[in-house]
Amino acid sequence: MTIANPTYSTKSSRYGAEALREAALLIRAGEPVAVPTETVYGLAADATDSHAVAAIYSAKGRPSFNPLIVHVADLAMARSLADFSSVAEMLATRFWPGPLTLVLPVRADSGLSPLVTAGLPTVALRLPAHPAMRSLIRESGRPLAAPSANRSGSISPTRADHVLASLNGKVRLILDEGPTSEGLESTIAAPEADRVRLLRPGPVTAAMLEEATGLPVMTGKDNAKIEAPGQLESHYAPSKPVRLNALRAESDEYLIGFGLMPCHINLSPEADLREAGANLFAALHIADASAAARIAVAPIPAEGIGAAINDRLKRAAA
Repeated sequence: MTIANPTYSTKSSRYGAEALREAALLIRAGEPVAVPTETVYGLAADATDSHAVAAIYSAKGRPSFNPLIVHVADLAMARSLADFSSVAEMLATRFWPGPLTLVLPVRADSGLSPLVTAGLPTVALRLPAHPAMRSLIRESGRPLAAPSANRSGSISPTRADHVLASLNGKVRLILDEGPTSEGLESTIAAPEADRVRLLRPGPVTAAMLEEATGLPVMTGKDNAKIEAPGQLESHYAPSKPVRLNALRAESDEYLIGFGLMPCHINLSPEADLREAGANLFAALHIADASAAARIAVAPIPAEGIGAAINDRLKRAAA
């Protein structure tokens, strides 16, 4: 089946009461809206409406086997959509609202569109910390499926103008609340009775998950099947080739630095990994728009949130 891909006149509105009402009306009418979270800007639509969810896949050009994260307004809404084990409750209590997505068994009576789960028996849930996304969920009265608001596989958006550059004409409204604070997509974890499986690294690190649960944290997939967003080998990618662990720029390269070093743009001159994470996608957007033919990125330490930064860079370079 071919999904119609209409062209819209895209409007970017500063987040506020009037823009929020307009966004909620569009959500209830079955249309996606771009909205900020603390991680990246998301392309949100009613997670219970298959036509609305199909519009997300269509606007992004996203493969239908890649599941979506469903955003909720509170823990009660989350419990109505998925079964929470004691480990899941522990993680939700510790890290929600915030940049942690939990992959949990979907309830038979959830009412979610089957497109959201991509045929899996689980659903990815997150209670975001950003007031714009939380308010939009409450105002529309719906759980919202919301992948990053960009063409599938390309650089994630951390500002409204990134969304406009990628999805202009594919979405009617962008809520603009400035740059996102975290700058990296959420950590995705699948809690089990005796372990936590880390499906995508993010701002909530493996050490934080282990400290919160007292359980070992295992990385990687158990099988070849996609279980959660962000697991495709090539993802978050600029249009130009990317070279990693570069100590200097070649003549045709735009160098993204880290720590004190000569470069075109620096993720963090102070070598602060959280600052680097917040600046990563914006720097990739700038490098991709430069006159240079290729992009080079300095080495990033792998500890803490550096694991998430290196995960995004590895997929960007794939």
